Amino acid sequence: MKIAVEGCMHGELDKVYATLKRLEEVENTKIDLLLCCGDFQAVRNETDLQSLNVKPKYREMGTFWKYYSGQEKAPYPTIFIGGNHEASNHLWELYYGGWAAPNIYFLGFSGVVKFGNIRIGGLSGIYKPAHYLSGYFEKLPYNESDIRSIYHVRYYDVLKLMHVEEPIDIFLSHDWPLGITDYGNWQRLIRAKPFFKEEVESKTLGSKPAALLLDKLRPPYWFSAHLHCKFPAIIQHGESGPVTKFLALDKCLPNRGFLQVYLHPAQLFLLTIFLLTVFCLYIFQVIEIESDPGPYEITYDEEWLAIIRKFNGHFPLTRNGLPPWVDRLDIKEDRDWVKNRLDERGQKPFDFVQTTQPFNPSQPISNPPKTTHCRNPQTESLLLLLEQPYLLDSANRGGTQAQSNNYPPRDVNDADNDVDDDAVDDDIGVADDVDDE
Repeated sequence: MKIAVEGCMHGELDKVYATLKRLEEVENTKIDLLLCCGDFQAVRNETDLQSLNVKPKYREMGTFWKYYSGQEKAPYPTIFIGGNHEASNHLWELYYGGWAAPNIYFLGFSGVVKFGNIRIGGLSGIYKPAHYLSGYFEKLPYNESDIRSIYHVRYYDVLKLMHVEEPIDIFLSHDWPLGITDYGNWQRLIRAKPFFKEEVESKTLGSKPAALLLDKLRPPYWFSAHLHCKFPAIIQHGESGPVTKFLALDKCLPNRGFLQVYLHPAQLFLLTIFLLTVFCLYIFQVIEIESDPGPYEITYDEEWLAIIRKFNGHFPLTRNGLPPWVDRLDIKEDRDWVKNRLDERGQKPFDFVQTTQPFNPSQPISNPPKTTHCRNPQTESLLLLLEQPYLLDSANRGGTQAQSNNYPPRDVNDADNDVDDDAVDDDIGVADDVDDE
């Protein structure tokens, strides 16, 4: 199995897919799957641009709308997570995961799916301590604060991932795990990016929740993006424990390391290939992971659906966050229940459905309507399958066990004692990246 991993997409689907096609031609190979580590920017139309956390003068339609409309079809199955530059109104429709466009699958705010027999997990967003223990209190249309906090990682999503017990093969996060620079060439990193020096030396660069998940899940591969630079690391979990190969990738720009291709054949070939194309310099490492012979397709993960079913009744949709007793839940009965349902229905995700009109370049809208919540039929169908209520719109925000009371604070170690940082820029200041300004 050959898997391409991409850093920040920033709406450049046409360029990334064209690059992969060129790679296939030059190397006489076939890519089976594309993974994207956030800032995908699944912008469908002018209304979605209003929920994109990018300064208005830098907002661009990108090329995702072509794939949403059906004008183009993704040539490779594509799985992505969210970052901190997303059409968050669109991704909220698919909170639990689903098809953002045909052959393009959003992993959800947190999620696990299977591709063949490869198990892929992910956590969307970036870590901000001020909102970590909160629920999802944001409502559409987003104000200047909510458009940023909506993509801040919540303890609720991390806790669900902490309940995963079966092995994960590949994990995606937008943030780097906190402390990851200790396991790679951090000196080279700060020579290339000197503004990281203080955070690297003080060990504050990265996401604390991602570090917790790295220690818990210990996947063979972990990919991240966000900081717009390439950084490899190898983590040995204990003296004789498993090893995680970490790689952070750049975004799609000329001469930048935004794309990595991993080949998973039946035999191991020790080979590194360097290929200069019209877009970037890519480094391709060939490694081995056991995989079925195919054909491969994206399917639901049984354990993850059981976790969704167990936790959905505790979905925190106010600033209260989770009650303190929701820390460890037994999913065994839910696992058996989900297995029976999937045996009856099958494991393929529900079909893609358009929920809004795509961008029409011949008839652009200069004054789009305000963004409102739309119930995505995929999400409704998944919740019906799991016999769970739909809670993503404001009409049902009082309907879970986590909404009605003010709870005592959790352990102070669960979140740093930072002041509310709504006004703090969520971007790392990278001088040559205009979308970070």
